[in-house]
Amino acid sequence: MDKLLIGGGGPLDGEIRISGAKNSALPILACTLLADGPMSIGNMPHLNDVTTMLALLRCMGVGITIGEKMCVEIDANALTELTAPYELVRTMRASILVLGPMLARFGEANVSFPGGCAIGSRPVDIHLRGLEAMGATIEVDEGYIRAKSDGRLKGAHIFMDVVTVGGTENLVMAAVLAEGQTILENAAREPEVVDLCQCMVAMGAKIEGIGTSTLVVTGVEKLIGCHYDVMPDRIETGTYLVAAAATRGRVRLKDTRADILEAVLLKLEEAGAELSYGEGWIELDMKGKRPKAVNLRTAPYPAFPTDMQAQFTAMNAVAEGTATVVETIFENRLIQIHELNRMGAQITLEGNTAIITGVERLNAAPVMATDLRASASLVIAGLCANGDTLIDRIYHIDRGYECIEEKVQLLGGTIRRIAV
Repeated sequence: MDKLLIGGGGPLDGEIRISGAKNSALPILACTLLADGPMSIGNMPHLNDVTTMLALLRCMGVGITIGEKMCVEIDANALTELTAPYELVRTMRASILVLGPMLARFGEANVSFPGGCAIGSRPVDIHLRGLEAMGATIEVDEGYIRAKSDGRLKGAHIFMDVVTVGGTENLVMAAVLAEGQTILENAAREPEVVDLCQCMVAMGAKIEGIGTSTLVVTGVEKLIGCHYDVMPDRIETGTYLVAAAATRGRVRLKDTRADILEAVLLKLEEAGAELSYGEGWIELDMKGKRPKAVNLRTAPYPAFPTDMQAQFTAMNAVAEGTATVVETIFENRLIQIHELNRMGAQITLEGNTAIITGVERLNAAPVMATDLRASASLVIAGLCANGDTLIDRIYHIDRGYECIEEKVQLLGGTIRRIAV
C-alpha cells in the first residue's frame, strides 16, 4: 500500500493549475444518463472517484470514450443494465446519484446502498421520500434500492427537512424529465449544485431559482447531448491556499474562481494572508508571517464548508493564538485531531468542538489518514513539521486530489510517494 513521505519546514512558493471539481464532475457524469444523444464533458479531474463513476456507467452498458486532457464523451443511449452493483457503489457515496436520472429516463433503477468516507451518517431517506412524492415505487431489498415508475415521474412540491447536496442533486435530476412542475424547497445552494443545474439547462432542462434555496423545475420530454466544462475545484483551491498560509509561503493558483470561495478567503484574510485575485486566478502571500488563529463553524453554503474544516484545523495547529473549530455537518469529521496531536499539536476535543492552541512548529511522526479531507490536513501538517512525516492509507487522498505530489513539488514542497 502506498504512503506519502513529506519533508517539512519550508514555505510553499510557486504557481499551479487547479483541476476540475470532483464534487461537480460526479453528479454531471450521472446526469449524462438523461441525455438523448452523446454528451461531452471537459475539465474532468483525473481522480479515483471519477474513474469509479466511469466504471459504474460502463458496467451498465453506457458508451464512454476518454479523449485528450480528460474530456469524456458519453452515450447513455447504449445503456443495457439498470443495476448499479455493490462492487462499485460500495467504494463511493456519489454512486447514489445515478438513481434519480435512471429512474426518470428509463423508469427503473436498482442501486446498491453507497459507501465512501467514514465521516458520519449520511442517510439517503430524503432522496427516497422525494422520489416517492414524484410517483416512484421504492423497495429496499438485500442492500439494494429498487425503484420503479409507471410511466413518467410526476412533478411534486418537495420540502427537504435537511439541506442535502446529494439529495438536491438526485431530485433535480429526476425532476427535469418529470411531467409537470417540481418545486424543491430548502435545496442545497453549493456551487457544485449550480454547476449541475447549468449543465442540464445546456441540455435543454427548464430550471428556475438556480443558486437559491428554492428550485422550480418544469419537466421536459427529453434532454439533448451537448458539451459542458466542469467548474474549478473550490476545495482543492482552498486546500493549497491554506497550505501556503500554514507554511508562511506564497502561491498563485490558475484556472480557479474567487467567487465560489468567499467564506474561505475571508478566514484566510483574518489569519493574516494578503490575497489578490482576478479572472481565473487567486494569489496568497503570507510575507513570511506566522498565521493567526481563526475561529470557524461549518454550515451549508454559503457559510464555511465542512470540506475545508480539516485543513484550517491543521493551519490553526501552527497559528499564533487559540482557535475554536465547531463541526456541525458530520459527527466524525474531527477525527484527524488525534493524528495531529501525535505530531505535537495542542488540540482538545469537546464533542463537536475542537479547541486549538497553536504551536510554533509540529514534529514529524507516522500518521494515518481516516478520510479524504483529513488526508489533506495531514499533508499540510507534514509540510509544517520538523523532519519527515509518513502518511499511511493515502488512497483516501487519491479520491479527491489530482497529482498531489507533482503540485506540491511545483510549489517547492518535499513530498514523494513510496510503495511499502
